[in-house]
Amino acid sequence: MNVVPMNPEEEVLKRYANASQEREEALCCPVEYDSQYLKVIPPEILERDYGCGDPSRYVREGETVLDLGSGGGKICYIISQIVGPSGRVIGVDFNPAMLELAEKYRTQLAETIGWDNVTFRRGHIQDLKTDVTAMARYVEDNPIADFDGLQAFEHFRATAPALIKEDSIDVIVSNCVLNLVHTEDKAQLFSEMYRVLKTGGRVAISDIVSDEVVPENMRKDPELWSGCLSGAYQERAFLRAFEEAGFHGIEVAKRDESPWRTIEGIDFRSITVTAYKGKAGPCMDHNQAVIYTGPWRKVLDDDGHTLERGERMAVCEKTFRLYTSAPYADQIIPVPPMEAVDPDKAEEFDCRRNVKRHPRETKGAGYDVTTEVIEDCCNGGESDESCCD
Repeated sequence: MNVVPMNPEEEVLKRYANASQEREEALCCPVEYDSQYLKVIPPEILERDYGCGDPSRYVREGETVLDLGSGGGKICYIISQIVGPSGRVIGVDFNPAMLELAEKYRTQLAETIGWDNVTFRRGHIQDLKTDVTAMARYVEDNPIADFDGLQAFEHFRATAPALIKEDSIDVIVSNCVLNLVHTEDKAQLFSEMYRVLKTGGRVAISDIVSDEVVPENMRKDPELWSGCLSGAYQERAFLRAFEEAGFHGIEVAKRDESPWRTIEGIDFRSITVTAYKGKAGPCMDHNQAVIYTGPWRKVLDDDGHTLERGERMAVCEKTFRLYTSAPYADQIIPVPPMEAVDPDKAEEFDCRRNVKRHPRETKGAGYDVTTEVIEDCCNGGESDESCCD
């Protein structure tokens, strides 16, 4: 391997600029996309696409979607068709050659698809605040010749509108790009994803991960780095990065059984991870409980709550809302109180403890109802036989 000092960003820019002109097979994994969305996309874009998964399948109609490292625009144009005219797609990439390819067919595709809901912006995916195009225009109009000029530029940069606004995106997708970001910038990358997502929003990230930690000699190899390999997260560290950024409901939605490549005994494979934003906020007690349906005897969530199968576990109002939504809802039976708690009178709930909720807490201490026997309950009254016989 060619171990030399290198600048990861320069290596990626150079290699992908070349790949925008001529297809490079070494940059992509075999991926099956929904063919109905590929029919309208020009061959040049399809041929110069480099990915390892299909995050577009996790997007729904009407959503605002951000594609990090959008490249030639293939995923953006697929998602454009999925979200429809009421949806919106924003592609962010730093490579001018790839952005040029993506823009080349934008008007044509808008006419073919029937709506124009795709835009492309130049920026670093680990810094979604800085509008690179706006910065370049400012410097062109206001050359920095001295310290005062530098200060004026820094003021402009600090006060300029963000490339992607906070809490503005429903879904973030990315296809084999996070591994290209410099190691020192990866924490900021996840923080930026969290910042721009709306509360309740989610990510669907397809990327290359390794089964073992990549050694330093491989991380310094420019070909392996720009080839989406030596910058890869180790599998567990990849999931932990979502946890540390504040996401919840983190799930490995897809994991390739066979590695894409194996180097020095280390397997590199594609996985797709989905995760959600929305667990921040106060914990207030509304006398709610949830029952975990199984199949495990007990499970532990991202906040340390232990759910025991079949038990009424006490939760705060915020956690109750989370559990009764994706991705938990199909394994949870909600147990709301018979009488809603006035939010202004709700007391703080200690989410650090795991307790079972007594049925009287949800029914009310004075609940003493007695019901009559319902005959023919098994057959809806259509049979002479009683279900109690």
